Amino acid sequence: MTVMETIAASVTIMGRTYKLRVAAGDEEALRKAAESIENQARSYGNMYAYNDHQDLLAMVALTQITQLTKIQSSLRYKDTDLAQRLQSIDSVLDGILHPGLGTIEPETEQLPQNSL
Repeated sequence: MTVMETIAASVTIMGRTYKLRVAAGDEEALRKAAESIENQARSYGNMYAYNDHQDLLAMVALTQITQLTKIQSSLRYKDTDLAQRLQSIDSVLDGILHPGLGTIEPETEQLPQNSL
């Protein structure tokens, strides 16, 4: 088992700095996520009345989780659909390769007999 290397990172969202440890390869994604949250929160701040930044961050969280839920649902459907299609293809190929057989049995090779 390998231990994942982590690094200290900090991001600022709506004027607050958050310090955390992330996998070394995830720092860029973390910064992009923080930038996206900041931009979306500011956009909501321009469109809607709010009491504090927590209201804006809650709107961002709801929007992002809604999108994530839709994507996960779509992927589950696609995975199920793909599995069904592959099973159909497998059945067709079995029918072509082994006509008349309900199950596939290992074939035994027949050696030619020498007639001396």
